Amino acid sequence: MITPEQVREKLLTVKYPGFSRDIVSFGLVKDIRVTGVDVVVQLALATNDPKIPQAIKEGSDAALAQLPGVGQVTVRIDIQAPPQAPQAASNAPMSAGAIEGVKHVIAVASGKGGVGKSTVAANLALALQQTGAAVGLCDCDLYGPSIGLMFGSNERPMATEDNRILPIERYGLRLMSMGFLLDDTAPAILRGPMVTKYTQQFLRQVEWGALDYLVLDLPPGTGDIQLTIVQTVALAGAVIVTTPQEVALIDARKAATMFQKVNVPVLGLIENMSYFLCPSDGKRYDIFGSGGGEREAARLKVPLLGQIPIDIPTREAGDRGQPVMAADPTNPVSQSFLAIAKKLKEARSV
Repeated sequence: MITPEQVREKLLTVKYPGFSRDIVSFGLVKDIRVTGVDVVVQLALATNDPKIPQAIKEGSDAALAQLPGVGQVTVRIDIQAPPQAPQAASNAPMSAGAIEGVKHVIAVASGKGGVGKSTVAANLALALQQTGAAVGLCDCDLYGPSIGLMFGSNERPMATEDNRILPIERYGLRLMSMGFLLDDTAPAILRGPMVTKYTQQFLRQVEWGALDYLVLDLPPGTGDIQLTIVQTVALAGAVIVTTPQEVALIDARKAATMFQKVNVPVLGLIENMSYFLCPSDGKRYDIFGSGGGEREAARLKVPLLGQIPIDIPTREAGDRGQPVMAADPTNPVSQSFLAIAKKLKEARSV
């Protein structure tokens, strides 16, 4: 005798195309009916790509055919157009609103890649938590997500009955990243409209709960994701991450100018990889030059929140999935992040 539970177990092996998650946890299975040995499954799917429902149907048929003694298998898919983001008038910006339950949203941004922005975002979120705040961290870099690796988690988020995403929890933080949804080698191949859709889902459809701070780890540059965020989310402000050399400061300047143009306050600059202290003799080496962050902060008329050195334990902790703030709170780098967190809490806007 075939049971609906057996059918559901087989459907758990059917992956959504391009993702490592199954169609059951995505909430696509709406009804299962078993009559004797015959099985009818009703799925609901929102997509404009005809290849996706075809792949899901073929995978479901193949999975259900493995049920012992199964008779006729019928997989029906209700295909709907995906919801479109509301379009603003060409001469008016979209309205930015608060995220339910979240008091302050802080964007961590950089003009270019390779400045350690994700390391800063991860440790800053943990530092804010150590000040007694409830904190979430959203990895908004859809193309190069790294938060899962940095927190040592390959868990898959689950969905509630009303199709809201439950964030992953590590070290007391609530986390969301595209890396939790994709296999390690699977690229996120997304065009502009899909980038906007996923960004809005990560912000609005995740069950963040009551948070004092939601830290957004933005991708480098000033593209679709940044524009979506500043247009749809009320930001408390942005923190700009740079390194001391001019080639990084040029792009940091562009990122800061973007936020200023859309009336998002720049809370300050963090100069990452500021210097290197030799472990053997304590001598300081300014590998990328010195004073760049101070000069740029003065030019932008914003605070220099902190100067984070290049630190081997920090790199090692991140590689093993344990940010230095969690691995060693007494590390000088951890203390620097804690000082930055306290400065942000004392700032008028956050």
